[in-house]
Amino acid sequence: MASSTAQDTLAAQFAEHRSHLIGVAYRLTGTRADAEDAVQESWFRLAGLDDAGRAAIRDLRGWLTTVVGRICLDRLKSAAAQREKYVGNWLPEPVVTPFGRPVSEDPLDVAVRDDGLRMAALVVLDKLTPEQRVAFVLHDAFSVPFAEIADALGVSVDAARQYASRGRKALADADPAPRIPLDDQAKVLEKFVVALQAGDVRAMTELLAPDVVLIGDSNGKGRTTRQLIVGPDKIARFFVGLTRKYPSGVLTSGTPVLVNGDLGVYLAPQPARDGLFALDEHVQAMTVRDGKIVAIYDVVNPDKLARITRPGA
Repeated sequence: MASSTAQDTLAAQFAEHRSHLIGVAYRLTGTRADAEDAVQESWFRLAGLDDAGRAAIRDLRGWLTTVVGRICLDRLKSAAAQREKYVGNWLPEPVVTPFGRPVSEDPLDVAVRDDGLRMAALVVLDKLTPEQRVAFVLHDAFSVPFAEIADALGVSVDAARQYASRGRKALADADPAPRIPLDDQAKVLEKFVVALQAGDVRAMTELLAPDVVLIGDSNGKGRTTRQLIVGPDKIARFFVGLTRKYPSGVLTSGTPVLVNGDLGVYLAPQPARDGLFALDEHVQAMTVRDGKIVAIYDVVNPDKLARITRPGA
């Protein structure tokens, strides 16, 4: 059994890689809880090795990355079965940080500064099979050798390469919009809110890309769209229609926040009044390309908002 001094040294070495591992696990699972659990489990596996097992590790960061990948693979397979009962569309759990204030050094807050952890990219990754996602992310994002990926997946090296190739092709075909400067995002969002306040459908549609999509995530626990809404006119009219169902100004009173590193809006819950609906808590993110909004993500599921950092917290 390792001495307390050796264990302390090992814990310090593990801590050096924690932020990296959180980023790996979140990119693989799309949820904070699963990411943190996977990283914690990787520590237990490391700490449980005997002296010979630890001595055999030549690259601790690489070893831990592969272990986290293996743990996340199991969680992805379990999640796939649970998704069959999910009501409506599923979105990644948003990572919300203040806008216009210093970003915290929380490991996940640090991780989402990476372009690959923006909402648009994670939505594409979620369409991959668990094996494709693990192989693609571990190899392309973190340079894990295919031999180690194959071991984690329990397949041949050629199969691991094939999984990664399919994941790479899916991401290329989806072509998620790259992150643009926050100032540019802010200009588009401000114009959209002003148009919504005025009920100006035409002005809203001019800010929406021809193939724009609105995705809501509530699991039946809040009010948002359960079906994908595609097209600028449909989405603009959907939002304008909502303004008639909620008290005046509620839908445009959100606080700007960063959602996975991109500009978004936090809408605090509001009580019902004047015979109109109460407003559920929302976190809305958007993706902008060439000055137009190409995707809007509306997370309302309270389970996914339980751990966010709220404005003013």
